[in-house]
Amino acid sequence: MERQISIRYGQEELTASLHYPAHPEGKKGEGERVPLIVICHGFVGSRVGVDRLFVKTARELAGAGYMVLRFDYAGCGESSGSYGKEGLESMIAQTRTVLDYALECGNVDPSQVTLIGHSLGGAVAILTAVRDRRVKNLVLWSAVGYPLSDILKITGREVYEHAVKEGSADFLGFEFTPVFFDSLGMFQPFQEAVKFGGNVLVVHGTSDDTIPVDYAFLYQKVFWTRPEGRCDKEIIFQGNHTFSSGPHCNQLIHRTKEWLKEQQKQQQDWQHWII
Repeated sequence: MERQISIRYGQEELTASLHYPAHPEGKKGEGERVPLIVICHGFVGSRVGVDRLFVKTARELAGAGYMVLRFDYAGCGESSGSYGKEGLESMIAQTRTVLDYALECGNVDPSQVTLIGHSLGGAVAILTAVRDRRVKNLVLWSAVGYPLSDILKITGREVYEHAVKEGSADFLGFEFTPVFFDSLGMFQPFQEAVKFGGNVLVVHGTSDDTIPVDYAFLYQKVFWTRPEGRCDKEIIFQGNHTFSSGPHCNQLIHRTKEWLKEQQKQQQDWQHWII
């Protein structure tokens, strides 16, 4: 079952879709807690995703017994606000507000909270997880590593220069202010990643022309330097930035689901060991 909801963030309303877990095999009893997944979309994106990527993912994972929440950042999709007037600090705060809502939905296991972040949403997911201990696992799809330079490659430096000179600049119908770009330069996900103690799955396509596949290897190297938490990597041959082909999309979702199952089993085994 799916439900469209609205989550209050300051003066804005964040539009979201909540996917309730299915229990086709009757493995979960009524009232038993389920894992939570929150999907963070990328730059000028939405909770639907290119080629409905996030819709497909949410439905697949809900069918496997997860509570899934996908949402539009302020100024994107159906949410109110102006995306280009916000910055990474705001997106981190919005993600934490969404977590507040999701964890109050009932029957959610607070020990099994995962953020899935795509592109810039991957960077936001990392930065959120470092600041919010409620996040236990991260799944990074084509994640941005250097927010300012990576986004300027997408918009073109002239958009940034126009925003600085005139106070705002248009890109794909979005109005961007210098505040947005300045915020991108304030954060370094590669440096902050070492502060996250949970498990991580990094997925990237070799034909990603937007964010280099090299970032996946760099992220894994960084995550492996931590004293705790593991990091797994999945490289999808010829996959593009949004995993748009059927086989690539299927591989992405399948690997993500299998990895999440592994984390769930480890958590259950740990709880049984404690008991």
